[in-house]
Amino acid sequence: MKQILGLILSIGAVFVVNSCSDSSKQNNENVLVFWHFWSEPAQKQVLRNLIDRFESENNCKVVTTELSWNDGKTKLLASFNSNTAPDVLELGSDWVAQFSSAGVLSEIPEADLSYAIPFALTPSRWDGKYYAAPWVVDTRVMFCNVAAMKKANISKVPSNVEELVLASKAISETQQEVYGFGANGADAHRLYKKILPFFWSNGGDIFDSRGTLVLNSSQNVAALEKYVELSRYGMIETQRHLDEMFVQGKIGFWISGSWLMKKIHEGNPKLEYSVSLIPGMGASSMSFAGGEYIAINKLSKKQELAEKLLKFLTKEENVVSFCKSIPEAGFPASKSNSSMSFKDVPHKEIFAQQLLLAKMTPVHPRWLEIEAILENAVTSALLGEKSAALALADAQKEAESLVMTQ
Repeated sequence: MKQILGLILSIGAVFVVNSCSDSSKQNNENVLVFWHFWSEPAQKQVLRNLIDRFESENNCKVVTTELSWNDGKTKLLASFNSNTAPDVLELGSDWVAQFSSAGVLSEIPEADLSYAIPFALTPSRWDGKYYAAPWVVDTRVMFCNVAAMKKANISKVPSNVEELVLASKAISETQQEVYGFGANGADAHRLYKKILPFFWSNGGDIFDSRGTLVLNSSQNVAALEKYVELSRYGMIETQRHLDEMFVQGKIGFWISGSWLMKKIHEGNPKLEYSVSLIPGMGASSMSFAGGEYIAINKLSKKQELAEKLLKFLTKEENVVSFCKSIPEAGFPASKSNSSMSFKDVPHKEIFAQQLLLAKMTPVHPRWLEIEAILENAVTSALLGEKSAALALADAQKEAESLVMTQ
């Protein structure tokens, strides 16, 4: 999954995309190939029900292929290189710039994206044009173990990082089998989503307003120092493991996504927990916003039908139904107040509030490489191999060298 810009740029302008991976359907104008990441059985069925409607309304066939987040990007790159790329594809928000900048996606008229939340359009835009349609967006919040809080005599949820440190320390010191805080450690494509909110809420960022790398800013260093301090009263592990530990009631505070609610319901429905906005450095709360996007292969021979599928999938009434059926999908990427449709879903309102205090990753064709550099720096600080200042200083040098060679 760490194949980066060079691989996709190597596609060049010479390849001819076969619009269907099944050669027997290559000449069928009513067949579309769509690759997506909704691979769990329940998710596939929800999407399939939508696509069945689209097929009926448009007298066509949509051949779907499910990808995994572990190797899906690698498969997409390979499909372009082997002339078997799909007509329509789903992309994560932090991948869009890489594909857009490589020139392999069809341009989408700005008027067709008038439905979208403004911040969700940022990844779609490259060199003044749009190449992907926002589909769903979501964020992370803080999960709070209410039972552990009570045992530690913590009467209210922490509202800032200083309070979170004290509360995590209290839980860690009063309960032998409960860790105060869940600190995401080495965990590719996940760790950065946990540290960036600390950067952002402290006034830090990856690039400044002029596009200059500022990984080692004083704001980022201070934020990383607090994250390391929190880890001393908690457990450093992968997201998956920390999710499991929270479900078991063994983590006091843990930043995670809406999928965790389903895991709690299935694995420990009696767990007493709540969710809250992520405490910020100071009074502000910030979180990571992610999203799923629909794009069209530039060389697909089914452009008109592909555009119809894109518009159908991103139509608000369809996305509302999709998100209600798949709670972990988040919210429609629509600027209308569709989040009100989820008020009856427990804890969903907090996610909607946090989404208003969230940011997406920088739009840069080499973001995934910068992301890896940042995650390695955070890991080295968590493990005590380097101070926060040295870890980010080294990361700054490495990332600057990378950006200068693009």
